Amino acid sequence: MTAPPPGSDPSPPDRETTTAPDADSRFAVPLRGVAVDPETRCAHWDDPVDVVALRFGCCEAYYPCDACHDAATDHEAVPWPRDRFDDPAVLCGVCETTITASEYLDCDDTCPACGAAFNPGCRKHRGRYFEVAGSGDEDGDDGL
Repeated sequence: MTAPPPGSDPSPPDRETTTAPDADSRFAVPLRGVAVDPETRCAHWDDPVDVVALRFGCCEAYYPCDACHDAATDHEAVPWPRDRFDDPAVLCGVCETTITASEYLDCDDTCPACGAAFNPGCRKHRGRYFEVAGSGDEDGDDGL
């Protein structure tokens, strides 16, 4: 495989990479990330069910994953605070509905607005995105 020519974008045409302070203009919320497609899949998570972007407490912006946050910012990620679980904190990349952290954590891995499937494996690392009790649990039982 050869490297793309200098100055060219190696991402497919439906993908964008944005870093702070810029946001991806395709979304109604401030969203940043690496090679993000129109349904919020990114360079790091690209399965059909990887269609959420999560809002971080540190910068109030949405990212498809914590690796996108780390690549797009110059600060340490801070999970969405427990005292703001009733505020919008998750974007469904399929229907572009924002849902609260509480709705997302209780949603049974489907969007409550459109029924799109979300990645059930994300339960294993909820503590990266949300301030939860026992966030180090790997079995998804995070004491909510």
